[in-house]
Amino acid sequence: MSGYRWVLQDRVVTVTLDRPEKKNPLTFEIYRDLRDRFRALHGEQAARAVILTGAGENFCSGGDVHEIIGPLTRMAHSELLQFTQLTGDLVKAMRDCPQPIVAAIDGVCAGAGAILAMASDLRFGTSRSQVAFLFTRVGLGGCDMGACSMLPRIVGLGRASELLYTGRSIDGEEALAWGFYNGLHAPKDVLPAAQRLARVLANGPAVAHAMTKRMLHEEWQLALDDAIDAEAAAQAKLMLTQDFKRAYEAFVSGTKPRFEGN
Repeated sequence: MSGYRWVLQDRVVTVTLDRPEKKNPLTFEIYRDLRDRFRALHGEQAARAVILTGAGENFCSGGDVHEIIGPLTRMAHSELLQFTQLTGDLVKAMRDCPQPIVAAIDGVCAGAGAILAMASDLRFGTSRSQVAFLFTRVGLGGCDMGACSMLPRIVGLGRASELLYTGRSIDGEEALAWGFYNGLHAPKDVLPAAQRLARVLANGPAVAHAMTKRMLHEEWQLALDDAIDAEAAAQAKLMLTQDFKRAYEAFVSGTKPRFEGN
């Protein structure tokens, strides 16, 4: 598959958007393929964490102007709806897969690329990176691929409103200050930082991580009392796992717990 690389090694999947000469844009085929591969991670026991990054000096410039934007201007409404549902399905697949996703972001991170970064669980950036939600710049709403739901939860409603209305870009320092990034690194260090964190997550309790990700997502829609009840049920379920038992036994014996994902 041209346009990206998908590599599983040492329990970490590394997804690299790989069209650096065009700043790693997305195509119809890439959307479909990534949607299917993220969905398939539910059955991939060997994968415990995911890294999402871009080749070269950029993360992702969004939809390819010639391969996506141009054709969209010639489509009927039914075809356009199929496309917008496809892009949303990729975000759903990323949020629904049990593995935590760490994004390593340098350079351009715009449009749908910014959405994919936002759909990741954790984000590392560089000072020179530029994050922008460009949809209004081309006459579209900021309501794309879940942006109006996810972005306010990350940076707050006022800041999200500013970014989605204006389409302006924020550099790494501002993105860090606003909480979009979890940390800033030099361009040569951002991917290694993501790899280090992904390895830590991959060696941790996979079932517990999956439950944490699921509850972070599902509790967006719950009142506090309902969220507390849902967490009680989730935690009780995790207390039945062998990983929980192993962690206790390791604590008692003064050794490091070994998590096997069951």
